Amino acid sequence: MEILRTPEHRFAGLPDFGYPPRWAEVPDGDGGTLRMGYVDIGPPDAPVALCLHGDPSWSFLYRTMMPVLIGGGLRVVAPDLVGFGQSDKPSRVEDHSYARHVEWVRALAFDVLDLTGVPLVGQDWGGLIGLRLAAEHPERFARLVAANTGLPTGDHPLPDVWWRFRRTVERADVLDIGRLVQSGCRIPLRPEVRAGYDAPFPDRTYQAGPRAMPRLVPTSPDDPETPANRAAWAALAASPTPMLVAFSDADPITGPMAPILRTAMTGAQGRDHRSSRERGTSCRRTPVPSWLSTSWRSSGRRQEHDRTAPPAVSTVPTPAALTA
Repeated sequence: MEILRTPEHRFAGLPDFGYPPRWAEVPDGDGGTLRMGYVDIGPPDAPVALCLHGDPSWSFLYRTMMPVLIGGGLRVVAPDLVGFGQSDKPSRVEDHSYARHVEWVRALAFDVLDLTGVPLVGQDWGGLIGLRLAAEHPERFARLVAANTGLPTGDHPLPDVWWRFRRTVERADVLDIGRLVQSGCRIPLRPEVRAGYDAPFPDRTYQAGPRAMPRLVPTSPDDPETPANRAAWAALAASPTPMLVAFSDADPITGPMAPILRTAMTGAQGRDHRSSRERGTSCRRTPVPSWLSTSWRSSGRRQEHDRTAPPAVSTVPTPAALTA
């Protein structure tokens, strides 16, 4: 596996992102190791909010949410997925798989950091990965936030807009990452913010991660990740772990998943799931920070839930619910 590493000067002076990077080595799946970058800030003995970004962003996505969470008494760990941000970047699209991304995050969060009692925030691919981990390691998680995400199984057709997005990513000679992120936001991003999203990718050779992720979304029932996602859906549907469904109200792709998660997941039932409307881009306009920071007591009462296979969900950059 050939590994590229973004020069550190690319991350200097980014707006609202003066957080010192931390690093950890995880197995790459080919007998070597990868260096994952992550932010770890807040009181060391506080509950840890694990914030997982989507495609094609990185932990920069959470730059305005992290101070709010810390102010609520939480510690925040925000990794960069392999291929993104300050993490190592395998040079080939074929080096990436859904299973590998799940394992890379698992190794960092559990083997290296030994996180427990975790409130999870999973946006876009951060949810595809994080919800899998929550289903497979329920003892590690205290509550879940699903933000414009889901557990696709390929059992239902994906919308045309998603296929157009995938074809755009596949055909572009060089991906304009800032433009892709802007396409998922309802207000114009400042030039310096767009530059922050571009920072991890000096040229096209660093972009295998963003190119790979759309191809990894299960689009047919015979996808190798379909059985694991079906099992994860069933486990989370039965789980009492509290879940907040925090979607932007303008997402044409994942938007239909929001009401399904609210009703199908036992932990989501009976909660105030407010979508991010209008401006939509300030974390202070969502219930996520206060909900994560508030202690929750389980009544122990198990509710009825739908155990049917999950409906279609797909990913396109939708950071609008969380960024500023």
